[in-house]
Amino acid sequence: MLCVFNKFIHHHINVFMDILERIKNKQIVLLDGGMGTELAKRGLEMGGKANLSNPRHVMEVHQEYIKAGSDILITNTLTMNRINIEVHGHNTDINEVNLKGAGLARKAVTEKQLVFGDISSTGQFLKPYGDYTEDQFYNTFKEQAEILAQGGVDGFIIETVSDLREAACALKACKELSGMPVFVSLSFSSAGNGGTTMMGNTVEETVKMAEENGATAVGANCGELDPVNMAKLVSIFKKSTSLPVIIQPNAGKPVLNDDGTTTFNMWPHEFADELIRCIDNGATLIGGCCGTTPEHIRAIAQSIR
Repeated sequence: MLCVFNKFIHHHINVFMDILERIKNKQIVLLDGGMGTELAKRGLEMGGKANLSNPRHVMEVHQEYIKAGSDILITNTLTMNRINIEVHGHNTDINEVNLKGAGLARKAVTEKQLVFGDISSTGQFLKPYGDYTEDQFYNTFKEQAEILAQGGVDGFIIETVSDLREAACALKACKELSGMPVFVSLSFSSAGNGGTTMMGNTVEETVKMAEENGATAVGANCGELDPVNMAKLVSIFKKSTSLPVIIQPNAGKPVLNDDGTTTFNMWPHEFADELIRCIDNGATLIGGCCGTTPEHIRAIAQSIR
């Protein structure tokens, strides 16, 4: 039994080093797509709580992304940090939900993929705009990162954050915890004027923070930009940094339906065409965010091949 386990560990290290080398050499690495919108399609609650209430369905989504061609799965733990959980009264155990999220992704991968722990916004503001200090944000991110590391993730992705100061707290927490790779992906509201987030942070400022604090890759996801404008944003990132650029757009602009639900209507082949434009402009870590499905990821995989 020990011999089999040692072979598994040795093989996993080889896979980890192979994908990390591809990232460093700026070869294409394919991430997964949306999780929350996939759960919603199944009539389930969105978010990390589904790890506990509907683990089988979370696992199924992960497995579908593996079949579609993803090299890296992202855990379903987006906002499962202590501040976000307590402020929204989720009544969720932070250890249980993050360990389960890491475990489900870990079980879904084959011997060819990696798992990255998903860390995102607290949903609150730092002083002077809000009530929280950078130390409080740092500590809550460090706590979540420690649990995800215990759950067996291979790295971290900090994503869907609009405040660069918050992203910096998360990045510092992850890097000071371990030597694992960390991707930093902010949400941008404009591709003009050097690209800006809702909080007014530019691509240049984002890149500077990421480089100074040891990020493995930097880029953008979600936000208000469709894939066409994300391609423009990639060009700005590419001119600003030598780090690999990560890009994960939504499946087009959100559409509010008469029944109050939101849908994203960009077809997989359309999405893949625009992601190829992002690749042409310099992005090498490619995935999808809200509204993207395994079919969107499969279309990208086929286009790349």
